[in-house]
Amino acid sequence: MAKVLLGFMGAGKSTIARGLNPDYIDMDALIEECLGMSIADFFAEKGEAAFRQVESEVLADLLQRDQVVSTGGGVVVSQRNRDLLKTNSDNIYLKADFETLYQRISTDKDNQRPLFLNNSKEELAAIFQERQAWYEEVASRILDVTELSPDEIIEELR
Repeated sequence: MAKVLLGFMGAGKSTIARGLNPDYIDMDALIEECLGMSIADFFAEKGEAAFRQVESEVLADLLQRDQVVSTGGGVVVSQRNRDLLKTNSDNIYLKADFETLYQRISTDKDNQRPLFLNNSKEELAAIFQERQAWYEEVASRILDVTELSPDEIIEELR
């Protein structure tokens, strides 16, 4: 059974996954490898529906593995993905308030996220609000990471 980390961008999914297991799987990186192009380029070329189809296929495969998986923040947008996630018993929602996440995203110069670059703060807040209910719907565990360091989060999840 996979240990799946869920949450909005900036929640620390990749950082925590790496800390739990250096051989973790970054779902977005795996998807880009399968596509042979960036997710942003695929989105622009083929659209969201085509991307979500590929994402669902990759997710279904990953849930069969005994691995730590860092998902993309939008994995919960698709009903099919939420249904797949509900079959997994170890989904951890790394929850933080919007202001904390916005601060982290806006100061992260190494990872410029298209969703952040192409939307206003208000639009991002609306996306966050919508996704929050979906994260909670599929999570087997919710961990508030707002005030925790990566080391504290990793320790809590071990």
